[in-house]
Amino acid sequence: MLKIDRQAFILHQVNLHNKVLSTDLSRQVKVSDDTIRRDIQQLADEGKIIKVHGGALSPSFHNTYSSTDDVYAYNQKKVIAQKATSLIKDGMFVFTTGGTTIIELARALPLELHATFISGSVPVLAEYIVHPNIEVIAIGDKISKDSKITVGLEAITKIKQLKVDLCILGVSAINLEEGVSDNDWEVVQIKKAMIEASKKLVCLTISEKINTRQPFQICETKKIDTLVTELSPKNLLLEPYQNAGINVL
Repeated sequence: MLKIDRQAFILHQVNLHNKVLSTDLSRQVKVSDDTIRRDIQQLADEGKIIKVHGGALSPSFHNTYSSTDDVYAYNQKKVIAQKATSLIKDGMFVFTTGGTTIIELARALPLELHATFISGSVPVLAEYIVHPNIEVIAIGDKISKDSKITVGLEAITKIKQLKVDLCILGVSAINLEEGVSDNDWEVVQIKKAMIEASKKLVCLTISEKINTRQPFQICETKKIDTLVTELSPKNLLLEPYQNAGINVL
């Protein structure tokens, strides 16, 4: 693979999954770790990605964004957010994770909604607190600087003490065989705890992430109650998930 093609692939993976690991990229494009590190450094120097230990981040994921032009697949994520609001009813207690799709969900919540939202994502909490009628609970502990989400044993312990109506996950990767996965071990543990403390699981994802995988499994497909994408539920890409018993929006 030529350098220009390799760097285009890296940039796309960063935008798609928000965070990538150098070791995964090296395996995918079949080059050395040193080559990938040089590519990441060049892309970071050009301001296209943010270099972190062991990989890279999308600038729109790392920073609380103000411009929709900075967000990958913004229009699709806005559609997903609007669909997902229909699942949230008055009086519900709802876990949410972080990410740009969840931020759009927070911004799309109807002003008349009365519900309680629980999250450890600093950017998402900032959106929730300006809503006039929802209650907000912040999960405290150490904050991951990469994801801006609280992680660690204290956060997991607090989550396990609760039993809520919905867990709404922003998905990094999903496929039928392995379920939902991510590449941040600490964040994965938080998401697992949220799922176990919830009556139902809702996964939000742009269709481009469907049938992809990341290193660490969050849950099996059978755990998912509802899958929300920007596509029509009748789209053939979603048919296997409907056949697996998942409600598709």
